[in-house]
Amino acid sequence: MKTHADMPGKDTKEHHRLRLLIQGHVQGVGFRPFVYRLATELGLTGYVLNSPQGVVVEVEGPSPALQSFQTRLHQDRPPHVVYASIEMVHLPPVGYGSFTIRSSEETGPKQAWILPDLATCSACLQEIFDPRNRRYLYPFTNCTHCGPRFTILESLPYDRPNTTMRHFTMCRACREEYEDPSNRRFHTQPNACWECGPQVALWDPQGRTLAQRQEAMARAVALLRDGAILAVKGLGGFHLMVRADAADSIRQLRTRKRRDQKPFALMYPNLEVIETVCEVSPTERQVLQSPAAPIVLLQRRSTPLDSRFVPADEVAPGLTTLGIMLPYTPLHHILLRELGLPVVATSGNLSDEPICTDEHEALQRLAGIADFFLVHNRPIARHADDSIVQVVEEREIVLRRARGYVPSPILIAQDLSPTLAVGGHLKNTVALARGRRVFLSQHIGDLDTPQARATHRRVIQDLEQLLDIRPTTTVCDLHPDYASTRMAEQLDRPLLRVQHHLAHVLACRAENEIQGPCLGVAWDGTGYGPDGTVWGGEFFLVTEKAGQRVAHFRHFPLPGGEAAVREPRRSALGLLYAWKGEALFTAPYTELAPLRSWSPQELTLLHRLLQRNRAPQTSSVGRLFDAVAAILGLRQRSYYEGQAAMELESRVDPQETQPYPIRISPQPVDPKQLADPSLFPPPLQPVDSVWIVDWAPMLEALLRDLQTGIPLSVSAARFHLALAEAIVLIADRVQKTLCPDFQTVALTGGCFQNRYLLREAVRRLQQAGWNPVWHQRVPPGDGGLALGQTVAAAYHQAKS
Repeated sequence: MKTHADMPGKDTKEHHRLRLLIQGHVQGVGFRPFVYRLATELGLTGYVLNSPQGVVVEVEGPSPALQSFQTRLHQDRPPHVVYASIEMVHLPPVGYGSFTIRSSEETGPKQAWILPDLATCSACLQEIFDPRNRRYLYPFTNCTHCGPRFTILESLPYDRPNTTMRHFTMCRACREEYEDPSNRRFHTQPNACWECGPQVALWDPQGRTLAQRQEAMARAVALLRDGAILAVKGLGGFHLMVRADAADSIRQLRTRKRRDQKPFALMYPNLEVIETVCEVSPTERQVLQSPAAPIVLLQRRSTPLDSRFVPADEVAPGLTTLGIMLPYTPLHHILLRELGLPVVATSGNLSDEPICTDEHEALQRLAGIADFFLVHNRPIARHADDSIVQVVEEREIVLRRARGYVPSPILIAQDLSPTLAVGGHLKNTVALARGRRVFLSQHIGDLDTPQARATHRRVIQDLEQLLDIRPTTTVCDLHPDYASTRMAEQLDRPLLRVQHHLAHVLACRAENEIQGPCLGVAWDGTGYGPDGTVWGGEFFLVTEKAGQRVAHFRHFPLPGGEAAVREPRRSALGLLYAWKGEALFTAPYTELAPLRSWSPQELTLLHRLLQRNRAPQTSSVGRLFDAVAAILGLRQRSYYEGQAAMELESRVDPQETQPYPIRISPQPVDPKQLADPSLFPPPLQPVDSVWIVDWAPMLEALLRDLQTGIPLSVSAARFHLALAEAIVLIADRVQKTLCPDFQTVALTGGCFQNRYLLREAVRRLQQAGWNPVWHQRVPPGDGGLALGQTVAAAYHQAKS
């Protein structure tokens, strides 16, 4: 459409014309209205339009006005606009008579950036709670500064007919706002109100309508107040909500959802209430209130300021942190303000299944979990879980990247032909890359169920169609049994396999734009090693041209293999056996908690496994965390991934400063342990050994402390500090023996989600003169693997 008819041409003698192609976050953020107002104010003529490549602008006028336009395009841009590139061409003037907003172009390659969903802005909130406003308590209020984007977009460019809002025709009042250049809702694609927009309804478990519109929300609040479990259709899927202080209802939710002890996320009415229960730093406050509005992991206050807002112990058993978010849609704001209390707001699914996005699907999949359903009739184009963030050293670290962050691309240093990276098996995300842009998908989750694997395939197809990227190369993990690997093998295109921990390091290196050599420290629970062992405590020396495994933790056996992930006592048994051998099964070691947890018959079977070397060997720091937690009597069985490590971290005494001793020694090595020959050229220089981080001195000191009654909190701190010290020791040896030029140490892998470990590693590295870097926009765990896989593909293509 045009906001003004083009007028007859003017004298172009003193005029000049610029054409700009602007890429970045410039669609769905009020950018075209901004350009229109700016050009009109400066007396320039021309047009602006959306295209699949970005926003196209032509401006014509005197040179001073054009220069002012270019300056203010940067200085005055709307708050959510991010420029990735501005391509500018000087052209002869054509004599435009006015400045117009033209209809969008639909043709050409799709290169525009897609904006993430944005939390409700303050201006819309004022309207929602103003009884005199026509949008009073309307749960789908939005404007150019807020509202749905990624979850309603069906194709580019970002225009209403290409979104799920195409099902709703704007009323006269909304249309007038949409067409008024001075209005905040000028060209707001999801613009709607009570008269013309989506509506809510309250359903019983059979899908019968109990109430609609405002009555539906009022009754939903009453049900929450009474302790009911409510399935609420939100922005990117369903939440299961229940009062945060209703212990019986939360236990019931755990039973129905099959989620025994994994912590639940909470939604609080406002920041002031959060601060009565948790410590909130300035950066945490900023992240909570940001347009992304993620779940933020916050430290509980030792003494709450108001007991009314303290959640039940069943929300996060055994932890000193809570995952909390603020309302981010009008619907959430209305529910929480009316209720006046925090609620559990967990994903609407059974454990290990994808989140529900459709109300009729939810009736089936959430049957027996939810007591009632608060639904709406705006379709969700694609799922988006809540993102999870924590703050370390006043920096934001995204632990789960989804709503509010996806699909903003990550820029890498190398150009890539169209490439698909399928990620890992746990916490899966996928990535599509073209040129220097890598588009990471929203969080998909673990690929253990048929539903999750179907979602994995659907997300890939959706991204390929939305971004118009047709991959010519696929990248997967080296592990042959990952569901993502098996899926990649079925595609009819070249396949590159990348070692798990090397992908972690490459992701951290790319995100931090590291130039030159760096030491990558990749610690997690499990990753396939080309030498046939389970890796997880790895050190890589990586440059732009080569990569090499230079150190790892001492191996120990895992009796029962993957069963050790669920039973930390198995990791403890293997660790102790690697240290003491047959003496482990005699006094006084038989009195240790892991050994006492087995029956005599079970212990005999495990003893035989260890004697016969029938257990896989691992260097995993994640399993080392499990072992120490079990030895200290903290946890013998885990109900979710990382539980033992999280509880061990929560018991740390922050006043303790003395690390347990740890030994570093060289060891001859199999060539398979040095590098990934499918990816990199030969190592930086020939080596016949790697450095081994030996945990034996630490284990001996820990058991001595246990015997003498040293508090568990002190032992937990000393263990963490020993790990941090090991990084410094390895960095020093690698610099002296292999690469004197490197200064940067990249910390990556799921273990660095541990706030205390990361903080201490950073502090000790800085004190020793190193430059530590870690993840911020991309998860340190397996949610970041796909980025590292795409970087590996760029290395491989450059080598080819």
